[in-house]
Amino acid sequence: MTTEDRGVAGPYTAYDGLPALHATETDLPLIHPYGPVAPGRYVTPGGGRLTIRPPETPAHTRITLDHLGCPAQLTDEKNAAYKRLALAAEGHCVHAGCRHDAAYTDGVLRIFEMRTTSITLAKFVRAALAVELGDFTPVDRLLQETEALAGPVGQREADQASNL
Repeated sequence: MTTEDRGVAGPYTAYDGLPALHATETDLPLIHPYGPVAPGRYVTPGGGRLTIRPPETPAHTRITLDHLGCPAQLTDEKNAAYKRLALAAEGHCVHAGCRHDAAYTDGVLRIFEMRTTSITLAKFVRAALAVELGDFTPVDRLLQETEALAGPVGQREADQASNL
């Protein structure tokens, strides 16, 4: 194991061939794409840190995916796939009458919010992990299922852009 100092937030440690992790993160369990999914903090197969928070409200679960130090996960193609995943979750919220905007942030720290009664947690996490590994099929399938249920998603975003 090598140690690399990245300034104030360091030290970072090489971890099993993945991008360097902060020393406090090396004890996190590695989440398997087909293993059990439960609230907690994990290292992903693509080198990210996945946090699944227990629902703060009975209706929504917040999931964060941190790819700090992993430029391979920040390509335009993967950013677009993560955006489609967020839109799939948002479609269920719109269909259920939620009045909030979908919680999604693009880039190094991605934040998702999904209804606990829509897409199963395991299915959502597996789709996110598949994107890390370069497979966009599960995300596209989720988006198709959502659009079959709720109609085209992302329409609010397009409407807001046309009002500018």
